[in-house]
Amino acid sequence: MTVQTPRASLVVCIYYGISSRPILRRKLMSIRDVVVSVVRAECSSAAALRWHAGSGAIASGQERAREDSTMCADRSDHPIVHMVGSIPLPDAETVFRTLSSAVGRHMIRMPDGETGIRKTWIKFLQDVLAENPAIEVALDVAPFRFVQWDGKLIREIPRLRLKPGAKPDPASFRTGYADMALASWAIFERLQKAGVIPAGVKFQISLPTPTAPTYNNMLPTDRSGVLLALTQHFISEVNKIVAALPNDRIALQWDVCQEVLAWEGYYEKGPVDFRTETLDVLARVGDAVPAGIELGYHLCYGSPADEHLVQPKDMGIMVEMTNAIVAGVKRPIQFFHMPVPKGRTDDAYFMPLERLRLRPETELYLGLIHYDDAAGDKARLAAARRHARVDGIATECGMARGDPARLPALLAAHVRVAGAGA
Repeated sequence: MTVQTPRASLVVCIYYGISSRPILRRKLMSIRDVVVSVVRAECSSAAALRWHAGSGAIASGQERAREDSTMCADRSDHPIVHMVGSIPLPDAETVFRTLSSAVGRHMIRMPDGETGIRKTWIKFLQDVLAENPAIEVALDVAPFRFVQWDGKLIREIPRLRLKPGAKPDPASFRTGYADMALASWAIFERLQKAGVIPAGVKFQISLPTPTAPTYNNMLPTDRSGVLLALTQHFISEVNKIVAALPNDRIALQWDVCQEVLAWEGYYEKGPVDFRTETLDVLARVGDAVPAGIELGYHLCYGSPADEHLVQPKDMGIMVEMTNAIVAGVKRPIQFFHMPVPKGRTDDAYFMPLERLRLRPETELYLGLIHYDDAAGDKARLAAARRHARVDGIATECGMARGDPARLPALLAAHVRVAGAGA
């Protein structure tokens, strides 16, 4: 890894040169903090550090000139508030006004709340796929049993498959994500100009990956045939957003749920290895986002009924997946978000974070805020900080599937932790 200043170079080389040795890993946590502090200090000078395209080379030209505000901030004492996406409110304007009033001063990005058809996240995409001319319902196959961690059946999902000899056209899918983003942007811009949304806050666009509806709905044998076309479609939706909105005022978050579940063994195996297939898509959709737009990944264990579909043993799979995404994506990544279950204040859950290999410009946000659990929120953050630098706090997933009456208390909990630094 090459940097532009001797002192940053020295610290980074020390950390990455020996942090792979297990016996030293715990002792080097403070060194990572020094690394990030040095990097962010250098942002204020002409010798700002850049890791270009993940290769370790120094960026030049336009990319060198672009200041990464996320990397330059020091959030060790007061983490930012990150909203994963969905909010249990009726429309985007209500979401923007509510978040701005309650937690706006702690936010650097703001989502539209995924209201309307997106309240149940990707459930509507079942119809989008089923209505595609290349796809049919597999009436002779038992539906997929969508169950959460405790065995509770959420719903049965009819299985879909490709029609004999059919090949989906990427242009034939009608997800509507670009249109929904543009409609919410118009509201966001109006409210920010009016001073409702704090100046400098970016509009966050949260999108599912094409893997999500594919794994939930398609027969395993037909996944790859749909996934390629659907990936191209999602990239085309990103391209529409990029062309229509000011790139320096928006951020894009890819929601990574079905991938995590697949790595946990939740889905039936298909002809392509889960890890190979998911990482290929995650790299492609990440690099489809221009470098002028902030990029993040939200890793998730699902919350269709406000409960995980699988309870993670620890953060091991998330760390492994994150490291692979970092290695595979060529452009800078501004943040990763990972969930923390309510009962996990133990070091065993967080210990895999010591193997996390984020680039200096990438921040870590943890979904450790839970309803009516101030002591637990503080304990989870303290436990996490024994193993990694935490730059932001959030809930485990979006909040739209939970009890709307809990929203005010949850927002207040974010403010309490962000303001106090726990």
